Formats: sequence, structure tokens, C-alpha cells
Amino acid sequence: MATKQTEPVTIISLRKLRLETPETQPKESKTFTVEDAVETIGFGRFHIALFLIMGSTGVVEAMEIMLIAVVSPVIRCEWQLENWQVALVTTMVFFGYMIFSILFGLLADRYGRWKILLISFLWGAYFSLLTSFSPSYVWFVFLRTMVGCGVSGHAQGLIIKTEFLPTKYRGYMLPLSQFIPESARFSVSTGNTQAALATLQRIARINRSVMPEGKLVEPILEKRGRFADLLGAKYLRTTLQIWVIWVGISFAYYGVILASAELLERDLVCGSRSGSESESGVAVTLPDTEENHSPCHCHVFAPSDYRTMIISTVGEIALNPFNILGINFLGRRLSLSITMGCTALFFLLLNICTSSSGLTGFLFMLRALVAANFNTIYIYTAEVYPTMIRALGMGTGGSLCRIGAMVAPFTSQVLMSASFLGALCLFSSVCVVCAISAFTLPIETKGRALQQIK
Repeated sequence: MATKQTEPVTIISLRKLRLETPETQPKESKTFTVEDAVETIGFGRFHIALFLIMGSTGVVEAMEIMLIAVVSPVIRCEWQLENWQVALVTTMVFFGYMIFSILFGLLADRYGRWKILLISFLWGAYFSLLTSFSPSYVWFVFLRTMVGCGVSGHAQGLIIKTEFLPTKYRGYMLPLSQFIPESARFSVSTGNTQAALATLQRIARINRSVMPEGKLVEPILEKRGRFADLLGAKYLRTTLQIWVIWVGISFAYYGVILASAELLERDLVCGSRSGSESESGVAVTLPDTEENHSPCHCHVFAPSDYRTMIISTVGEIALNPFNILGINFLGRRLSLSITMGCTALFFLLLNICTSSSGLTGFLFMLRALVAANFNTIYIYTAEVYPTMIRALGMGTGGSLCRIGAMVAPFTSQVLMSASFLGALCLFSSVCVVCAISAFTLPIETKGRALQQIK
């Protein structure tokens, strides 16, 4: 039986092919930092309003300091005080400032800037008012010490202004300052991103500007306001040199203010109005009384003395434009070293025999230079440290500088009476040390964005 031969069959199976586009990966969402937002929003009406409000704290602090110089002759006569007793009043003011400046810096880094600023403002105003009713010298010293404690928190105002300003405006606007929101940089460092975002959005609306696109993202800083970070390897040299500069600048600044009053009260500079000369220039003979030989040297300011004080005080703002130009074009370090060097020179020039107008001119330049020194070191300190230790760095510097302020009264009101040239040489030498320290600072902050973390 023949078998049927089968041919091989090829089976082709067709399957339905479906062309599909590959699954699209979600686009990475945009993010931005507080620094990005501040730079994008730019400078506007919010910052002007902020500076007008925050500038009031600087005015209050300046008035409190000038009050010390003006009231010294009054309390000397009122309570028949000796030199060291008059100097002690100023020293205790700065002692209170020194103690509470560190405390307020720690609290501001942990709980917020504006809360501490408000507390210090109310504190200072309350005790300043009570000072007017001081029944005795002891009460006067105590109440002025309490005023110093309150005034120490005013430095938080500059930190708030620094943290809201775009980089290129900090050098221009901060020297001019001397509805407060909490710092957005502080808010994000504590994890309160929503509060920071709301603050930035409000600023953008006030400035009629826009926010960056995307989501606000910043690292949360669990450890804030620690001395270990302030004195860590990265910032140790900077911190130590900043402390030296703060002490020296404060010594020179308050030394000039107190020396101005002392020069006018005691007529220590040759060529100025002497005790045997009337304001009209006619020589008079003072009676040989017990009062004229009193160790208290009771002498109330004449109208011309107040005029000299006012004119010299104007120097603190009159030369601000030059200070601004120096900070922005020469940088913080070089500008500070130059102004400190010039301060040393003008201290020595006070020893030159000159007229009353010449003395006023020297004091005018000294007040301008010491104010420029303070402006620059404030800006540098606020810029060089990251957000996590910025308030502590400012508070510590502001606290230690009160050591210089505590020594200044005894130099201006005690040593100057014993050795006029010796006191001037001491002031000048300290300024030279500060100029060298400023020139050798390891970090230049000109044009540098504020750091959030170490």
C-alpha cells in the first residue's frame, strides 16, 4: 500500500502588533532657594520701608550713647563725682551690653530675629525712661546698666536687613541704616518652609516683582547657634580676627565720643577755649575758690561746646557715600584697613595745637572714620557666617566689643587727664593693630552670596 507523501507546511502566525510610545518620565520639578528668591525679587519698596523702620533702632542706640557723653558733666556736678565714678557709668552700660549681646544672639538663632529685636527695643525704652527719675548715683548706674542690656539686641535689626537684601545691594544699603517679618532664611533653616515662602511672596508683591519658578527647597538646620561651629576649623581664624577688630573699633568709637566731651569740658587741647578765657575771647581771671580747685572739675557745657558736639556728630553720616564706595569697590577687608589706619592718624593729630575750629574739624573726621569702621565690620560679620550661626557670630562680636567700650571711659576720662599724649597713643596703637587684622582676614565677602550652611 502506497503511502501518501505529505509536503511540509510552513505555518506563519501573525500577531497583532501595537505600536506604543514609550512611557514618558515625569519632568523634574524646578526648585529654588531663599537666595534665589531674594536675588530674583530684587530691591524695592519693601526694602525701603524695612530700612526706615529698622533704622529707628540705630537712631535709638546712637542717642543712648550720645546721652552718656552729654550727661557726664551734669552728673559730675549733680553728685560731685570723681573721674572714676563718671567713667564707671559708661563702663556698666557696656557691661550689660556685653552680657546680653551673647544671650540675645543665641536666642535669635534658635527662636527668631524679630522677637528678640522687639523685646530688646521695649526693654531699652522702659529702663531709659526710668533713668530720668534716678534719685541717686547708685540707681543711675543700675538703670543705665539695664539700658545697655536692652540696647544689645538691636544688632538683630541689621541681621534681618542683611538677610533680605540682594547681594549687590548689601554694600550700598546697609551703611545707610544704621512691618518687620521674620527672616525667611531663618524660617527655612528651622523647617518652616511655608512661612518663608509666604514672606518672600509678600515681599515680591510689595516690590511689584516676581518669584522664581518652582518649589522652595532648603536644608533644615537641626543644630543652630552653636559655639562649636563658630570656633570650628573653618571659621576659627576669621572669628578670632573679627573679635580683635570688634574690640578695637569699639574702643576707638566710644573713646572718640567720650574724649570729645572730655576735651570740651576740661579744655585739654591747646588753642581751644581755656578756662581763663570767656566765649567772646576776652581773658578773665577766675576767683581762687574751693570749687575751682575741686577734683570733680565741675564744668557745664557752654553753647559753643554743644555746637562742636553736634557738628562732629554729623561726620558719622556726612562721609557715608565715601564709605559705601570703598566697601563696594575696594572690598570689605581693604576698606576697613584703610579707615582704621586713618583713624589712628587722626587720633595723633588731636595733639596738635589748633583753634576751636581746627578741633571741631579733627573731631568731625574722627567721628566719620570710626562710624565707617563700625559700618564695615557689621556688614562683614553678617556676611561671613552662615545662617546657622550668623546671629551668634554677630552677638558674640557685639558682646566682646563691649570690652573695648568698657575700657574706653577710663582711657578718655581718667588716663587722658593724667597724660593726654599717652591716651592718644594708646587709641592710635589699637587702631593700627585692627588695620593689620582687617587686611589679613582670610575671607573677602564682597559679591559673595550669604551662606546657609557651613
